[in-house]
Amino acid sequence: MFRQLLVLLFSVFLVSSAFAQEQPAPTPDRSATGGAQTLEDILARQRGEEIDNGFRSDATGNPEGAADLSGQLGTLGGVSDAEMWRGLRFNEADVTASNNGPGATILVQDGGMRWLTFREGPLATYGSYLLLATLGALLLFFLARGRIRIDGEKTGRRIERFKAIERFGHWLLAGSFILLGITGLISLLGRKLLIPAFGHESFAFIAGASKWVHNNVSWAFIVGLVMIFVMWVLHNLPDRTDVKWLLKGGGIFTKSHPPAKKFNAGQKLIFWSVIILGGSIAASGLALLFPFELNMFAATFAKMNSFGISGILGLGELPTELSPHEEMQFAQLWHAIVSFILMAIILAHIYIGSVGMEGAYDAMGSGQVEEQWAREHHSLWVDEVKAKEGNAPEGATPAE
Repeated sequence: MFRQLLVLLFSVFLVSSAFAQEQPAPTPDRSATGGAQTLEDILARQRGEEIDNGFRSDATGNPEGAADLSGQLGTLGGVSDAEMWRGLRFNEADVTASNNGPGATILVQDGGMRWLTFREGPLATYGSYLLLATLGALLLFFLARGRIRIDGEKTGRRIERFKAIERFGHWLLAGSFILLGITGLISLLGRKLLIPAFGHESFAFIAGASKWVHNNVSWAFIVGLVMIFVMWVLHNLPDRTDVKWLLKGGGIFTKSHPPAKKFNAGQKLIFWSVIILGGSIAASGLALLFPFELNMFAATFAKMNSFGISGILGLGELPTELSPHEEMQFAQLWHAIVSFILMAIILAHIYIGSVGMEGAYDAMGSGQVEEQWAREHHSLWVDEVKAKEGNAPEGATPAE
């Protein structure tokens, strides 16, 4: 299952012509065009197939000999100097720009069409299916299992589970992630869903506001991510109790509650998912916020090639030379793919922390939890708290 997930992630992530090179596309008959490219050449590039561009890249001639600008543009739109454009495409033209940024002189690149096709097709479709399937699975689980109740008699005594600073860090991260998720979905799916409902003008306002919120709230997400890591990382290190908790399914399917410390194995899985996936989302988001400044993917592909990871995953040799625009396209795809996965995980977390389990919300609501709830779900932690208070009962054993 894990290998299949990795294959899926990298397959959808690496949407470049380098990943469609299993069989080179057959050479089209260009006799009808006098050796120039055909419609099939164009469609093959858009499909991401590897084609031999020698018939064009070797025919750039002397781009400096092209007609000057006034000669190319006439009153009816002018004429196109084919050699000049071939020179631009294959970096043979002498191009200068007032902006000296990394992508300023790249005027033509084929990857944009593949990125757009994948973004509006498989990414939006399967990402939406993942979220809908998660919601459906949670609904079915609730109908089958019902709300997980406190089994024992409530004591009326409450234990402080999380301090105010811990709750602040949690809600800062949670609130910002929800806003980022909503505005991100608007950016990805809004044209298909919102324009038909509200029209172009209303969508333009919604999309602009979403972009502003997304860009600025991202900093709160990063701060919250750092806060919870610093506060909780020591409590989320794996230990032997996690194995027993996992073997018993955390008591979710039965009324047998395995012992756990402050965070049980399920919460630890959520924690590390948030830290790892959230950190990856933050890194790719920074690459998008600062275009062409953080180029991570060519170096990553080189490492994957050298360690043989790409071969193990069946992806072949990954490209190690990417244009600045391709780096941005990969960053956007990775950002969206990982965000969809984390959103699905967080939906399950929200369910358990609200309607799915009685007493769970209090931990992040008031910070105080019913002692019986704590003993059923975090018995080892309760014993630690009682020991610190000097009230640990003699011969106390963890509640099973």
